[in-house]
Amino acid sequence: MTLRTGTLRTGRWLPAVGALACALALAVVPAPPDGALAAASRCGDPAVRPWCDTSKSADERARLLLAKLTDDEKIALLSSDDPFGGPLGGFFDWAHADTNHGIERLGVPPLYMADGPAGVRQGEATALPAPIALAATFDRDAARLYGRTVGWEARHRGNDVIFGPTVDVLRTPLNGRTFEGFGEDPYLSARLGASWIEGAQGQGVMASVKHLAVYTQEKDRLELNMAVDPRTLREIYLPPFEAAVTEGGAATVMCGFGKLNGRWACHDGGVLNGILRSEWGFDGMVMSDHTAAHDTAEAANGGLDMELPIGVRYNAFLLKTARAQNEVSQATIDGHTRNVLRTMFEFGVFDRPAYPNDLARADRTASGTAARAIAEDGVTLLKNDGALPLSAPGKIALIGRAARESQSGSGSAKVVPFEAVSAQEGLTRRAGAGASVTYRDGDDHGAAADAARGADVAIVFATDSQGEFFDKSCLTLECGEPLRGDQDGLISAVAAANPNTIVVLQTGGPVLTPWADEVAAVVETWYPGQEAGNALARVLYGDVDPGGRLPVTFPAAETHAPAAGNPAQYPGVGKTATFSEGVMVGYRHYDERGIAPKYPFGHGLSYTTFRYSGLKVSSKRASVTVTNSGSRTGVAVPQMYLGLPSPGVDVPQPPKQLKGFTKVTLEPGQSTTVTFPLSTRDLSYWNVEAKQWKVADGCYRVMVGASSRDIAQQGAFGACG
Repeated sequence: MTLRTGTLRTGRWLPAVGALACALALAVVPAPPDGALAAASRCGDPAVRPWCDTSKSADERARLLLAKLTDDEKIALLSSDDPFGGPLGGFFDWAHADTNHGIERLGVPPLYMADGPAGVRQGEATALPAPIALAATFDRDAARLYGRTVGWEARHRGNDVIFGPTVDVLRTPLNGRTFEGFGEDPYLSARLGASWIEGAQGQGVMASVKHLAVYTQEKDRLELNMAVDPRTLREIYLPPFEAAVTEGGAATVMCGFGKLNGRWACHDGGVLNGILRSEWGFDGMVMSDHTAAHDTAEAANGGLDMELPIGVRYNAFLLKTARAQNEVSQATIDGHTRNVLRTMFEFGVFDRPAYPNDLARADRTASGTAARAIAEDGVTLLKNDGALPLSAPGKIALIGRAARESQSGSGSAKVVPFEAVSAQEGLTRRAGAGASVTYRDGDDHGAAADAARGADVAIVFATDSQGEFFDKSCLTLECGEPLRGDQDGLISAVAAANPNTIVVLQTGGPVLTPWADEVAAVVETWYPGQEAGNALARVLYGDVDPGGRLPVTFPAAETHAPAAGNPAQYPGVGKTATFSEGVMVGYRHYDERGIAPKYPFGHGLSYTTFRYSGLKVSSKRASVTVTNSGSRTGVAVPQMYLGLPSPGVDVPQPPKQLKGFTKVTLEPGQSTTVTFPLSTRDLSYWNVEAKQWKVADGCYRVMVGASSRDIAQQGAFGACG
């Protein structure tokens, strides 16, 4: 079977391969024939409105239409105009996050938008696992499936634009929106983000990748100035956005809150006009996060095309005043309007019927299947002393409220599901009629221990709490979710009563695990979405191999985490956060300082074992043979890291950087050779003086293994003398 994405600029034929692609195939919305599109055009008769001629380019159509717009009509297209949509969208299926009602006089259709980094936030929808769970899959096919599922549902909620994905690189694990992004590595975030966008836009909606350019915390987010040096900006925070544009073909980019080196993100012409448009060739439109524009002239001259949620800065009075005072040129206003129009033309908004809001009536079977498949693919087995997979235990004690309540993040990534399967429901069903499954909420540690003592296996569920608007104050479970009480103490009490205790974490990111040595297994399910119970049961019973690997490092102590103990770095001093760590973000920080993490980036266990052999390296590629050396079918995630030479003491290089990953399923004894291509960019660093990417002379070390700290094969190329 093949999947067609229609006539969008990212359109192409994609092979349906593997279980995830099969689920993806079910979600396809067939592209209507070109004739049907033309017949159903909302634009009008091309004989009367030449910009409605679909044989013309998007640029030509935008030019023709722009000439017919009045000044007020041009300005009306530069902001959304529904002040209530955003707040109400999380509760009512008719309330879009943002709306621009178009220009009916000239056939400019309305533009409807929805929040969607974790699923559609507009009434009820499919609650997919949190994006951090997608990051844990290390799987581009899963990212396409995720984006395709979100795009399909956004379309069936009547939307033209979906706000997602979030590709902000994680700087501190205290960040309240850790769950909403793809973790601490720019290479992983870039590859998954681009694939997400391909999937979503293949459904006929426009993705809005966010939040350009640097957005790393909720604390003081509306006022924070982020002091980031040029090399760190280029090597850490910009690559996911670059890939979103150059690989994923993102239709829109959302600029974020706060300031970058003294300039508001939505006014920053150096990023929006210079890097985004001039260097990367972006020709779509730039939208603001809600209320992120602060000055009319600065935003207009700095590259912002559309202000959300309403025209506070982009309204007729202020833009006309700025024009009259020569603060903004007419060419600049026309340019922003043209960007909006040509993007709408290019992505077919003028040339198709409006999408109906019929998600409640549509068959969502494929979306549910996708939610379960992604959850399984992201479940990360952190520790296993032989307790897993379960072998038909007769008595199971489930402890903790999350056994009945699936945790999720809050804010614009909060999704209300049509339905959900709890862990208790999924495990009880999988255990069968012959098993006894008991439940304790965990509030009474003594009662929980008593229930565990009489069981063959005790499964303790623990959560943290994350969301937009606030950061976590620490990494302990109690501090991370105070409403659940002392979850660390609960785990220790249960483990003391039953040595066969399994801890299931539902967290949006790293937490401390002081009890890890006391329990038999630790399973991270992230915020697992509506299919939490079914996915967890299949993994715990070994119906599927745990597919996840850590996209974030779990520290052994609070003080080990990046930016810990340095107020100038986080949360900032005087509303300024200084990124003095430079490129030493995430696992680079631990490696550079020689700190042993509790669980390293890339870590995740299988129910089988793997052997790596035969590494071959060159400046163009690296290849390695992976063999399933165990007795079960399992999932391996080979990862390639590079150690780049430093061109000088002023350009320190991390000990290793992720530059390749893949995912393979192998039968017992089966081997496969995986190849990681290397580009010149993979070997480059940002030269600040030359303002371009440069390849340094020296020895390039290649490291391949199962995680950033589990390196099985090493090689080198270059001047290694």
